[in-house]
Amino acid sequence: MQYRTLGRTGVQVSTLALGAMNFGRIGRTTQDEATALVDTALEAGINLIDTADMYGDGESEEMVGKAIAGRRDDIVLATKATMPMGDERNHRGSSRRWLVTALDDSLRRLGVDHVDLYQIHRWDPHTGDEETLSALTDLQRAGKIRYFGSSTFPAYRIVQAQWAAREHHLGRYVTEQPSYSILQRGAESHVLPVTEEYGLGVLVWSPLASGWLSGAIRAGRDIATHRSAFLPDRFDLTVPANRARLEAVEQLARVADEAGLTMIQLALGFVTAHPAVTSALVGPRTLDHLHSQLAAADTVLSSDVLDAIDAMVAPGVDLAPEEKHDTPPALLDASLRRRRTP
Repeated sequence: MQYRTLGRTGVQVSTLALGAMNFGRIGRTTQDEATALVDTALEAGINLIDTADMYGDGESEEMVGKAIAGRRDDIVLATKATMPMGDERNHRGSSRRWLVTALDDSLRRLGVDHVDLYQIHRWDPHTGDEETLSALTDLQRAGKIRYFGSSTFPAYRIVQAQWAAREHHLGRYVTEQPSYSILQRGAESHVLPVTEEYGLGVLVWSPLASGWLSGAIRAGRDIATHRSAFLPDRFDLTVPANRARLEAVEQLARVADEAGLTMIQLALGFVTAHPAVTSALVGPRTLDHLHSQLAAADTVLSSDVLDAIDAMVAPGVDLAPEEKHDTPPALLDASLRRRRTP
């Protein structure tokens, strides 16, 4: 396992990190299975575990808490808030009112008195940066969080939040968690240059592109992955973007074979090769999944392989742009780009 400094915090984290979204009902993972995944990950040198309050409505946090009991100090523990937690309209977002409550709930479920990294899961257009950063700064001063970061923020919002922290003399986001893979390279155009400019640590999610780069999806085979069962539109080959992904996967498979690599090694080696990236989050459901991902822990891609990938999927290009998660709201909601008539 390799280790890198998380932004400018001085904290050393493994280049592969364990994402716990599949713990519980989402991945149909039992507590014993989740504990075995944590045990294996820690034995392999992974020292960062990432979860969120909304994963299984808190179930993932509870399972992580039980799995790490007795060894909390050896783990860089990260969680997130802001996504809806129930139907109550104020049980979501990044207001002070909700973040204080959400963090206490997360700490209770995790069975700890602090988390190392608390992340705003998505930018909340209804809450000002000063409100959110002020609350996070106070929670940090109270010792409940060590650092705080953002997740899937558009680049301009990352910049705005850095400005607001400086303007109002508040703590700042020290990490960003974007979606990034060989098939979704849009982060290279805006987000990653900004994170480098501000010295943010970067924890990449979906480096296997929801399973497209796992080796399980190939031409001529039925697509029967766990993710395709509840997100069928993202794997429907009548959709042009999905056909483009499959064509790219076939080309990438040949590159991997020629380099003596698995598709997973190619995919994880690609994202961790970017100088802005600190760690790639892997989200295994089974020990077999985790072992195949751990095999990429020391993968370093040659310049020839990286050049071949660039020739197949151009830098900065998303093959499925409609699946971007950091698109400005006005591009998704027509009412936000229409001037209201008197």
